[in-house]
Amino acid sequence: MSLRVNLQPAYILHSRPYRDSSMLLEVFTAEHGRISLAARGARRRSRGGSKAALLQPFVPLLVSFSGRGELKSLVAIEAADGALSLRGERLFSGLYLNELLFRLLHRHDAHPRLFSAYSKALGELPLADPVDLVLRHFEFTLLAELGYSFDVTTDCLTGEEMMAGSWYRFQPGQGLTALEYAGASGDGAFAGEDLLSIARGEFSAASRRACKRLLREALAEHLGELPLRSRELFQSTLSKRSADAARGREEGL
Repeated sequence: MSLRVNLQPAYILHSRPYRDSSMLLEVFTAEHGRISLAARGARRRSRGGSKAALLQPFVPLLVSFSGRGELKSLVAIEAADGALSLRGERLFSGLYLNELLFRLLHRHDAHPRLFSAYSKALGELPLADPVDLVLRHFEFTLLAELGYSFDVTTDCLTGEEMMAGSWYRFQPGQGLTALEYAGASGDGAFAGEDLLSIARGEFSAASRRACKRLLREALAEHLGELPLRSRELFQSTLSKRSADAARGREEGL
């Protein structure tokens, strides 16, 4: 049976050219999860303008699509709101969110709560200070929605509450456990004090660093060995800026 869906709230996660004038889209929708759409003729110029102007990341959309197989056809599209203006670190942060969803979501697996969290995160990015906390909140929600959540207040092996003066290690697929139970050295361990601060939503510089490292370890298990392109682009941009700044100092600029 052919599926027909009208005016579905959605965001473009990824796009690429397809044939002479079309595009292949990976789209995150509110009620149908991640889907693949063929936007036929999207790059063809017409009197009313190209559809490609709307088929960009961070634009809240209403899409209509139909089809039988995995690849559906885009029937109609309209903007639900204005595009967000993301620049610099905030742009890379948005691309990072998109890449997480593209890499971790199964097709046609609906996550309305995650869709709301993603929309909220995008809306916060332009003015957020610091930006990283927006990402951390989303990462926690993403892990929970995918069934990979873990408790930052309880030892996963003993069930005992975290102690501020103890050190813990993240065990993939399980959670956090005290070093004496993890049977590992202290390298890369998390301070109980930082974990309890994270649980309370109190973020000092130390607990922010710990939270970033903790969630990176938790996500790495599911992302696999392929590096995140958005992270590589961000690091490359930072390196170039540092090199340009150093060169400017040498030239007396």
